[in-house]
Amino acid sequence: MTHTEDPRPHYSAALTWVHQLMDGVHPAQLDAPTPCPDFDVRALLGHLVCTVERARVIGEGGDPTSVPPVVTDVPDDGWADAYGSATVGLWKVWSDDAALDRMVTPPWGTVPGHAAVRGYLNETLVHGWDLAVATGQDPETDPDLAGTALAGARRFIPAEPRGGHMPFGPVIPSAPDAGPTERLANWSGHART
Repeated sequence: MTHTEDPRPHYSAALTWVHQLMDGVHPAQLDAPTPCPDFDVRALLGHLVCTVERARVIGEGGDPTSVPPVVTDVPDDGWADAYGSATVGLWKVWSDDAALDRMVTPPWGTVPGHAAVRGYLNETLVHGWDLAVATGQDPETDPDLAGTALAGARRFIPAEPRGGHMPFGPVIPSAPDAGPTERLANWSGHART
């Protein structure tokens, strides 16, 4: 590997956190709104499964748009299982150290594998925060994990411009007592409703 830090342990921790959040979702919450205005809880669950599937597909050298932005063919009580299965498939591809230096093409452009994993780490944490807020669960993951992701997001996702081809809303000012996961979500344009 030619980069300085392997992002896979952080990504694994983020995936585990979101999987635990999915286990805490009740069927009555599936139609509830989320801080991400494009998704209710059900659609957000489908998008989270999509992101894992897309990360696997790009690791295999495939086209991420072959996976729909929202997976819909999962029964209401099967989201955590679908996410867990997708995660197993993802690690079959990304467990190879060489994958981190291989050029891959996620939806945002061609980058080294380690940069793609960092991008999916951020997306996982932000949408995990969305899910936790929408379903009344603890919206803060491990502070070191979220802090690392936040530092990376501030370095690689500009504050401006936002919207258009940049898939982030305007930066939301964080509350003084906001934790690092909420600050990451705010940097990505997500706020509590």
